[in-house]
Amino acid sequence: MPSTSNETNNAIVPSADNDHIDTKKQSSDAEKGQLSGNDEVDFKAAPHEEVAENIFGGEGGEGFRNMGRWDTLFALVTNQLGLGVLSLPACLKMLGIVPGLVAIVSIGVLTWYSGILLHKFYCKHPHVVNMVDMVAVMGGRRWEIVAAVGILIQLLMTCASSAITLSVILNTISEHAVCTVGFIGIGSLIIWFFCLPRTVKFVSQSGVPCFFSIIIASLIVIISLGVKEPTKAPEDWKADIVVAASPDFKQVFNACLRVFFAYAGNVAYCSYMAEMRDPARDFSFGLSWLFVVSIAVYSTVAIAIYCLAGEFTTSPALGSAPMIYAKAAYGVIIPAVLTTGLANGHIGIKYIYISVMRKLKATNEITSSTLRSWVVWVSSATVFWTLCFILSNAIPIFDSILSISSCTTYAWTAWGISACFWFHMNKGSYFADWKQMAFFVLNVGLIGLTLFMNSVGLWSAISELMDSFKSGSGVRGSFDCGNNASF
Repeated sequence: MPSTSNETNNAIVPSADNDHIDTKKQSSDAEKGQLSGNDEVDFKAAPHEEVAENIFGGEGGEGFRNMGRWDTLFALVTNQLGLGVLSLPACLKMLGIVPGLVAIVSIGVLTWYSGILLHKFYCKHPHVVNMVDMVAVMGGRRWEIVAAVGILIQLLMTCASSAITLSVILNTISEHAVCTVGFIGIGSLIIWFFCLPRTVKFVSQSGVPCFFSIIIASLIVIISLGVKEPTKAPEDWKADIVVAASPDFKQVFNACLRVFFAYAGNVAYCSYMAEMRDPARDFSFGLSWLFVVSIAVYSTVAIAIYCLAGEFTTSPALGSAPMIYAKAAYGVIIPAVLTTGLANGHIGIKYIYISVMRKLKATNEITSSTLRSWVVWVSSATVFWTLCFILSNAIPIFDSILSISSCTTYAWTAWGISACFWFHMNKGSYFADWKQMAFFVLNVGLIGLTLFMNSVGLWSAISELMDSFKSGSGVRGSFDCGNNASF
């Protein structure tokens, strides 16, 4: 990406009137070597220091920067632990236990590393408030626009998958009492309402019910499968567990894309850091615990459900359970699905909100409760969720929307952009020592994987979607009233 000119940086760097940055402090940090371009990856918290301000500091109103380390951890859990886990048991069914576990752990570790890079980049540029701003610092106005379009598409697709999942739940529980389009509309409206509070702190407060709803729903499925066969299994059935399957290339790729989706919450990290009291010190704590918990939960749930349901493992995974227990599990997991839509919707809405307020030259009102700020916020939320409703009806199949979003925008926000940040931060020192050379190879590999996912992955995901439409079961096309229930 091209380097940023002074003129370009002015597009996102706060003005002296509204968004003061302590440049002397940043220079001092650089001199101390705490934020040097070629520092090694570690998990040590930075020393406690006065935090540089951004537009959430509270000029003209109450500050949004009110999250500590535990608030951040719960916000990260809300953002990541949700829809993705529902597709992982089916990935083990497609790949086999050993290759599936390798995919879950390795993709998780790579995404963890890319999150560390985002944290390092944010510490160098603490005035940024979202990933689009970060890209603008690195690549200028042109790449800022590209990133904005791509990230908004990603957030729309993730929120659309929440609405689709809610329609699956409601169709399953009610036995298709309403047209699927109507259920998607109901889900979109509910999450729109939850997106009306303006701070990430509200998202954080949803973390505990989100986590426990996933754990309890998974336990319902696991315990029920331990005492009864899956819904479609014949009498005297025994699970056929495959250690290493023999899928074709398209099946392997789509399975890995779904694992990737389960981890790819990186787009929200900068937005969360921007509303933390001390992100340099506290964010690494939340990030480390997030991935330790995620890898453990994903592996445990995927293995347990697949080993008990065998070839009758479904995606979403809750449909693998006997019918009455599956309905109970679907009811329990509703909070997690709602909060997944809330977490991603909040990021997209806030980006639109900030962009409009900057255009109106009203950044001093961003944290205020003025009529203008609330009109812009509610309007942004309404436009965002209207687009989600349209998109979720255009691609109304859970697995397909996961795969398509993973191989297009998620590939960049989770891996590609972070790798580009590494090259930006380490310019001129790529081969300083053997560790730098190792990181050079790693980040080149991440960009290569991203481009591969963009091309081959998109072909694979769209092919799967077309095959689903041609199968003649359930939803047969866009804006279709067909029943998408698990059974």
